[in-house]
Amino acid sequence: MNIAVIGAGPAGLMAAEILSADGARVTIYDRMPSVGRKFLLAGRGGLNLTHSEPFDAFLARYREAAPHLRAAIEAFPPEALRAWSEALGQPTFVGSSGRVFPQAMKASPLLRAWLRRLDQSGVRLALRHRWTGWNANGELLFETPEGLASVKPDATVIALGGASWPKLGADGGWIDSFKARGIEIAPLRSANSGFRVGWSDLFRDRFEGQPLKGVALSFGGETVRGEATITRDGIEGGAIYALSAPLRDAVLAHGEAVLHVALRPDLAKPDLITRVSAPRRKQSMSTYLRKAVGLSPVAIGLLQEAAIAAGLNLSAMDSETLATFINAVPIKLTGVAPIERAISTAGGIAFNEIDAHYMLRKLPGVFVAGEMLDWEAPTGGYLLQACFATGAAAGLGALEYLKRT
Repeated sequence: MNIAVIGAGPAGLMAAEILSADGARVTIYDRMPSVGRKFLLAGRGGLNLTHSEPFDAFLARYREAAPHLRAAIEAFPPEALRAWSEALGQPTFVGSSGRVFPQAMKASPLLRAWLRRLDQSGVRLALRHRWTGWNANGELLFETPEGLASVKPDATVIALGGASWPKLGADGGWIDSFKARGIEIAPLRSANSGFRVGWSDLFRDRFEGQPLKGVALSFGGETVRGEATITRDGIEGGAIYALSAPLRDAVLAHGEAVLHVALRPDLAKPDLITRVSAPRRKQSMSTYLRKAVGLSPVAIGLLQEAAIAAGLNLSAMDSETLATFINAVPIKLTGVAPIERAISTAGGIAFNEIDAHYMLRKLPGVFVAGEMLDWEAPTGGYLLQACFATGAAAGLGALEYLKRT
């Protein structure tokens, strides 16, 4: 059995492992000169492999795609991913937020151990091979340093990712080849991304790159606690990413969305009113807010920026109005950060195009996995978990297909 795996990210590598463990001869093709580039980037700040929350809550993070991903994640759940990592010499631990990390925190030790095991299983790497589609005979076509090449495997697993961070390999270049075969594909969109905000020059120049810590962000009935960072043209960060799907959909539908920021979500409104009822005397508004409410300079700057945008005067507000404003600062989002800067992408191959084994119904023997499929999830380990799980499902599906043919 000769199997081609196209894409050397987590989904493709996992499919290759499943296939090679069953004795298949596997070649992994990738257009980059090395494997797992986005995987390595994901581990720079601590590789968040998966999450420890209860399974039903975990699965709900995938929103509309949850029913489609359930079987794959049940077959390769977070516990299995942790055991797999430990078998590669990389034990994991659960952080205070429930996120799961390898003890080394980095992706590179895990990836090196994984590649050694794949090599020992006979998996071959064909790097600098850019897949360009199929020819009339159904052969896979590649652009290589030696020129054009064609391959006719017994089965193919394709895991080429979405279109975020194209410099690391995933550029969405596969879309046209699938569309030419009549495969339905939802447009790729930014996911876990930042948003554009029309900051004033004064605010932008002073606070670019500064974090808003311990805030709560609210939109569409959802509230998320965490951090956000002011960027030159907008706002990004973990709490923003957690709300990015509904925010993105609103911005794309209406041209804008209003996000509300609670700067002191730990203070109940009566307590906050008491604090801002203290005499201000000769203090500047900034000094008063810093001392009475404990706001950071960037939080005060944001409050002032929002007040000016709304045509309001903080100094003229009564205590209740000011307290309300502090914990419901409106920020108008006017655009979504470019997909090239997003952590991941939404959209991709529709689930109705694949069977229960992740094989394309219109292309027997061709399996797809990972971020190519039409699902999205917040950061927190959910992205990698689904990539690993669907990669495993596609590998098992390819084995089942080969046994039937």
